Amino acid sequence: MTHNTQLGQLGEKAAEAYFLNQGYAVLERNFRHKRAEVDLIVVKDKVLVLVEVKTRSSYNFGFPEEAVSARKEELLQLAANHYLELHQWPHEIRFDVVSILWRADQPEILHIEDAFH
Repeated sequence: MTHNTQLGQLGEKAAEAYFLNQGYAVLERNFRHKRAEVDLIVVKDKVLVLVEVKTRSSYNFGFPEEAVSARKEELLQLAANHYLELHQWPHEIRFDVVSILWRADQPEILHIEDAFH
């Protein structure tokens, strides 16, 4: 397993713990549809939140959230549409990004709500 894969998994676990601590329920981890993947799907107060997690160990290549491209946004929308077809979610949905800088075994978490608007 590569360093980036391990770092990504650590970030996703930290993001999940963050959402649980904030009172969200975790519905899905790594939900896939075709080439699209949503790292976390969580819910709170009838709002379904599809979460992209980006983790870095330094700012050498920019802020983690800057790695969410327009193409990634399109893929998240594709996966969201499929999830909504499967589950017939009748309430609000939102796309969030969790940006994590992991230094000295400690994550610095930035939660960006409604990241694509």
